[in-house]
Amino acid sequence: MSRFIKPMRVLVACEFSGIVRDAFAKRGHDAYSCDHLPTESPGNHYLGDVRVILSHDWDLMIAHPPCTYLASSGARWWSDRLEQQEVALQFVQDLLDAPVPQIALENPIGKISTAIRKPDQIVQPWMFGHGETKATCLWLKNLSPLQPTNIVEGREPRVNKMAPGKDRWKNRSRTCQGLADAMAEQWG
Repeated sequence: MSRFIKPMRVLVACEFSGIVRDAFAKRGHDAYSCDHLPTESPGNHYLGDVRVILSHDWDLMIAHPPCTYLASSGARWWSDRLEQQEVALQFVQDLLDAPVPQIALENPIGKISTAIRKPDQIVQPWMFGHGETKATCLWLKNLSPLQPTNIVEGREPRVNKMAPGKDRWKNRSRTCQGLADAMAEQWG
């Protein structure tokens, strides 16, 4: 990081992997992840509900709220999960309304687009050096849309084809390194 650029205080909400947090930390920012799960990668991590620390003077928040009741891939169950979906949407709104000057909230295509607002951008891993598809919506506050950094061929829906298993949800939720690096480079 240039000695003329002030490090930012960055909160990565709902992240257990540390991928996005570490991308910002490598660029000299004071970055923290927060989740109900322990972090998989050593670093600054708050274990608990992110809403407890939202007012801690952050410059930027990147939020990854759980998509279980929000993603279109689960739409066939929405009518049976209306209460859980309402709670999930309120959590998303709490994150979007946080007292943080810059916010990026990511989630798959789903209910947020019709219940709250359309996303500002939809990105794919293949735009950032990963040969796979996984449409990711971004809702932005005071941030520019991400610019692709490394468009690659060989696009495969690897995330959708993951075999069933106890950690499938965790593996599907991890941010691709190229996308995390683009966030840190362009928003940091």
